[in-house]
Amino acid sequence: MRRPFVADPGCAGHVNRVNREPTCATHCVRDAACTPTPTTLAPRRAWLTYTACLIATAALLPYARNARALSAAMATTLPPADALSTQQSAAFRAWFVRIVDQQMRRGPTPRWTQRDCAGLVRFAVNETLRPHDGKWLRANGMTGLADTASLPPELQLSDAQRTLANRWNRLDGSTGAYASAIALIQRNSRFVSKDVNQALPGDLLFFDQGDDQHLMIWLDRYIAYHTGTVTPTDTGLRAVAVSDLMQWKDSRWQPLDGNPNFVGVFRLDFLT
Repeated sequence: MRRPFVADPGCAGHVNRVNREPTCATHCVRDAACTPTPTTLAPRRAWLTYTACLIATAALLPYARNARALSAAMATTLPPADALSTQQSAAFRAWFVRIVDQQMRRGPTPRWTQRDCAGLVRFAVNETLRPHDGKWLRANGMTGLADTASLPPELQLSDAQRTLANRWNRLDGSTGAYASAIALIQRNSRFVSKDVNQALPGDLLFFDQGDDQHLMIWLDRYIAYHTGTVTPTDTGLRAVAVSDLMQWKDSRWQPLDGNPNFVGVFRLDFLT
């Protein structure tokens, strides 16, 4: 199995982050101890103070980007006015998992055009919020007996809830059909935990690798994601068992509390 993510500068789901300033705590350490005054400190003491500062700053930097993503995502804690009820949320999860699983088993539908990690989330959410009538089932290849015999219940959405489709909050404060991976986390989801045992089907696993951010989808039985790269012989879709990802050779992709690149599990804001 390939590594979970192949960095692609052209992937619409990833954001190149140029200005990665240290957190406020890092500034405090630098300002308080990293500017020795030669007239008041002996050379050896100044050198020791400066060296200690570098060590402290280096230790904090891996967590700086995660702190920004996490604090921004946790800032929005109140559900929207058109949030789904508990029953609707359960039906949403069932349809969402079914739609993502369909892409994994049968290949991506031509109706899914923006193929990257965030695009998979947006597509599955929008399709889940549609009426799943006969026309929709035919368009998605779900007319076989094995499909129709085990379909989840309809969400029974109100007119206002139907407008949740293609209404993503963006980083600039606008709304629209497109939102990047980090916008899906910071503006459209809430933090759940860094413990994947707290994840529910349809929750998102967010990884921050510095210049690239990446989303994976928790499907309970396994984790699904898109690499952001599509070739004539590779759809870019990947499925990995949770136990395998926990022991992934490249530890940056392990969804563990001690991994600074793993920001945590997030849940879409409109779910209860």
